[in-house]
Amino acid sequence: MAVYVQQNNSRRMMILAVIIGFHLLLVYALVSGLARKVVQVVAPPIVTDMIEEIQQEDRPPPPPPPQMERPPVQVPPPDVVIDIPVQQSTTSISNVTDKPVPRVVAPPPPKVVIAAKIRRMPSSEDYYPAASKRAEEQGAVVVRSCVDDKGRLIGDPTVVTSSGYSRLDAGAVRLAKAGRYAPGTSDGQAQSESCVSFRVKFEIK
Repeated sequence: MAVYVQQNNSRRMMILAVIIGFHLLLVYALVSGLARKVVQVVAPPIVTDMIEEIQQEDRPPPPPPPQMERPPVQVPPPDVVIDIPVQQSTTSISNVTDKPVPRVVAPPPPKVVIAAKIRRMPSSEDYYPAASKRAEEQGAVVVRSCVDDKGRLIGDPTVVTSSGYSRLDAGAVRLAKAGRYAPGTSDGQAQSESCVSFRVKFEIK
């Protein structure tokens, strides 16, 4: 037990001696400048280079683009027309009279005349003579009928163009008598007498 206590005391003394020696060494280093050399070796001095800033030269601005001269717009002068009365000089002698100038009367407009018209006409087959059919007589007859202001026949219809067969001509006249007519007009007024011509055709079917 005494040996163990002695060993502990010797170890403590040794540690204490090391600590004291370290502090003495540190103080010596500070006094002799050794610490500054160590710091210089461990951390080399920082070198700073001064770089001059390159100043950009102030260049003048580029010249503006050339401006094209625009031709002046020519506005044509307005056309001014001045009517200047021209005095006609004449050496002729004009006739002066106090007589009134006769008025020009316009002629009356022509009358609008419309001939008579057929309102209704029976079929030519109903007035085809039987004897003409048996004899195979065929043809066309132009008949003219005249009527009064009521559309009634004035006299018997007349044959304008014959068919060449008397029986056919007579049948066409009978057909014209059975027809109905409208009177002709003059300026919208019914005429006392107006006529109409039409064609009657007879053919065997």
